[in-house]
Amino acid sequence: MELSQAAEFLRAHDRYRLVTHRRPDGDTLGSAGALCHALRRMGKAAYLLPNDETTETYAPFIAPYLAPEGYDPTVNIAVDVADTNILCQGFSGPVHLWLDHHPDRNGGREPGVIWPHKASCGELILELIERLLGQPDREEADLLYIAVSTDTGCFLYANTNADTHRAAAALVDAGAALPRLNKLLFRTKRRGRLLLEGMVYSTLRSYRGCALNVAVITLDMLSRAGVREDDCDDLANLAGQVAGGRVSITVRELSADPPSSKISLRTDGGVDASRVCERFGGGGHKMAAGCELSLPPTEAAEVIRAAVEDVWA
Repeated sequence: MELSQAAEFLRAHDRYRLVTHRRPDGDTLGSAGALCHALRRMGKAAYLLPNDETTETYAPFIAPYLAPEGYDPTVNIAVDVADTNILCQGFSGPVHLWLDHHPDRNGGREPGVIWPHKASCGELILELIERLLGQPDREEADLLYIAVSTDTGCFLYANTNADTHRAAAALVDAGAALPRLNKLLFRTKRRGRLLLEGMVYSTLRSYRGCALNVAVITLDMLSRAGVREDDCDDLANLAGQVAGGRVSITVRELSADPPSSKISLRTDGGVDASRVCERFGGGGHKMAAGCELSLPPTEAAEVIRAAVEDVWA
């Protein structure tokens, strides 16, 4: 579907429910919130399906858009959802429109606008709002800046390109509160997060002359640091900060009984992170992908490291 067709679809229908992905990040929440606000500006009924895994950092931004109990939507829109199996818990029913920037590996997201050339879904939503309303208002600009900036690591990740900066500039022009948002999202850490980072760095394992670095984060580490879920944002980037690093693997223990571990794989593009994680039912982008394994964290780390070594030229 072309963007113009998606705009016509949104003009033609009403009573929308926007759906985010499991373990929601700033991109899925900010993009969905901004589109919800834009639809309301058009006179449409629009709400976000509540996502119980939303962290305290993002909760205030999307609170005005959460669907009340008993809301009966006509149209479901999945925003920044890479696959049907990661739609947020509590969702049931068909998806009538997919809006995303992750590559369409399995072909199950139709109809939709899938733009893998964009660094964030927020960039797609920005262009969609421009089609619908001319430009975002200040509230939408804040939400879209959250989306774009968090999915690019404050414009530091390799997925950042000229279009990303153009989108950010447009959001600044529309009134996005950069000083406040940057301080909240990128320059504020609780003490527990700092303690956890120290544990991660002290247990980091390196291979291939530090080209491959592996961080394992256990439930015990999380408990000793006294962190909450908000403190766990962006943990996957710690292992990638080692000089000479080309691939980083971050394994976070989710459950001990039964064992479950979350994998975050980051690369410089020499190894296709998405292809590796697809072996285990996950996915993402070439340079950033993830999956979950029903293994203790140390075992999960070895399984993923072996898979990386298997495809590394």
